[in-house]
Amino acid sequence: MPLFKEVKKPVIRTAAVGSGEISPLRPRYGEKTPPCLANCPNGTDIRGWLTLIAQAEAYGRTNEQALEMAWHKITGRNPFPAVCGRVCPHPCEDNCNRKGKDGAVAIKALERYIGDFGIARNLKLAMLSEEKYPERIAVVGAGPAGLSCAYQLARRGYAVTVLEAFSRPGGMLRYGIPSYRLPRAVLDAEIGKILDLGVELKCNFAVGKDIPLDELRAQHRAVFVGIGAHKGILLKVPGEDAANVFTGTEFLNKVNSGEEVQVGGKVIVIGGGDTAIDAARVSKRLGAEVTILYRRTRAEMPAIAPEIEGAIEEGVSIEFLAAPVEVFRRDGVAVGLRCIRMELGAPDASGRPRPAPKPGSEFDVEATAIIAAISQEPEFDGFDSLREGKDWIKADPWGATKVEGIWSGGDDIGLGLVGIAISQGRFAAEAINAYLRGKKLEKPQPLPPATPDKMKLEWYKPAERHEQRGLDTAEALDEAKRCLSCGLCMDCETCWMYCTPNAFIRLPKGEHYRIKLELCNGCKKCAEACPCGYIDLI
Repeated sequence: MPLFKEVKKPVIRTAAVGSGEISPLRPRYGEKTPPCLANCPNGTDIRGWLTLIAQAEAYGRTNEQALEMAWHKITGRNPFPAVCGRVCPHPCEDNCNRKGKDGAVAIKALERYIGDFGIARNLKLAMLSEEKYPERIAVVGAGPAGLSCAYQLARRGYAVTVLEAFSRPGGMLRYGIPSYRLPRAVLDAEIGKILDLGVELKCNFAVGKDIPLDELRAQHRAVFVGIGAHKGILLKVPGEDAANVFTGTEFLNKVNSGEEVQVGGKVIVIGGGDTAIDAARVSKRLGAEVTILYRRTRAEMPAIAPEIEGAIEEGVSIEFLAAPVEVFRRDGVAVGLRCIRMELGAPDASGRPRPAPKPGSEFDVEATAIIAAISQEPEFDGFDSLREGKDWIKADPWGATKVEGIWSGGDDIGLGLVGIAISQGRFAAEAINAYLRGKKLEKPQPLPPATPDKMKLEWYKPAERHEQRGLDTAEALDEAKRCLSCGLCMDCETCWMYCTPNAFIRLPKGEHYRIKLELCNGCKKCAEACPCGYIDLI
């Protein structure tokens, strides 16, 4: 049976090359970095897993086989596809070249579908080696960074013990993100796949309290510290020590731990990030009327845009250009908040306009509970040896700290997306493996970008984006086919069809084409017609 169908080459009318000097330009295949991969904090090969699904039939695979291969492609770098498909803001979609035609590929929805597919099919994470190494490694913290590090070490053959201060693993995924956004069954399923590799988990065990860090280091060849940032920042205004004033992380931790939290009928949330939005929407689900106070405008809010829109749809009010001044108390309980109007000035260190109070613009609001969700920081007790002064833990790009044999990553070195934490755990695992095996660390050099000017968007058929979060199988398959395969051959046959000297030789599927430069006359039609920008002229 032939590996590909014989196709009669169509006749394409072109202008004659002429008898003048032959062009010195010649085509060369040049893979490029698609914008989705370039914008992924974890460097996941998004184009790779999308085209696996899109080209299933052409490559003789069933859809089921292609989806399973896509799941393994994702989990090679990220063991949390179902989680990230729900909580990651997916910056990969922001620069998708398809945006210039009919909307970015719905990568987030597809990742969620594939993650759920892996859970439903009980797919197992793949080992990288059958060898078992004798070195024992400790991971402090069972958040996304720590679990990512443990996963990458376990699949390389190391014995890993994860030590978690809370009663359940997951870190901020469990204790900071509400269950309506991230169902606990999904989180538990993906954590379970990591533990199935032989990773040992000890909960209710706090390093610095139950064992000093230096003693833990003495008992293990390497230690990864991923303690997260679970301590909320205070407002620093009078009266905030009332019993019904919470920090955002404290409030969400209580709710996500199953505690009954009484917030009353009127909640004020202060802040504009994801924690503020989550706290507001949880308070709304507890039956309260909720208002968010944010000192800048909607344009500067750092929270995920769809989550902001979801909060507004649910009836959460947002008071922009307002900040707290004082908490009013009665019998030790907060009953209201004095606020002041703000105006925006020159940009600050974050690049956003700096808010400044407008004198004489104070106003008061009633409250039965106040949630300060302005920021958060790690609990550094027991980890001072990794810090310098009041700075957070410092680590190099591979996660190495100033203490030999200790690496770190996640929110304890800087607040960031879950994808960043996962990548930092992976980099640290690679560094630990190199440290123990005496290998040299090298990060691959990125390929040139597949920029919009290299694409031929008119070649691709229009295809409507599937916006909904929960795709069915047909929608998922259709959405994957919207991928343009930016910067990589997709066997579209365009170069082969347009080449009048027959310089392109068709190869079996997966091997694409071979260029016979001795037949090429340098007419440039192949590069000019290539829709995905894979052909360069040199």
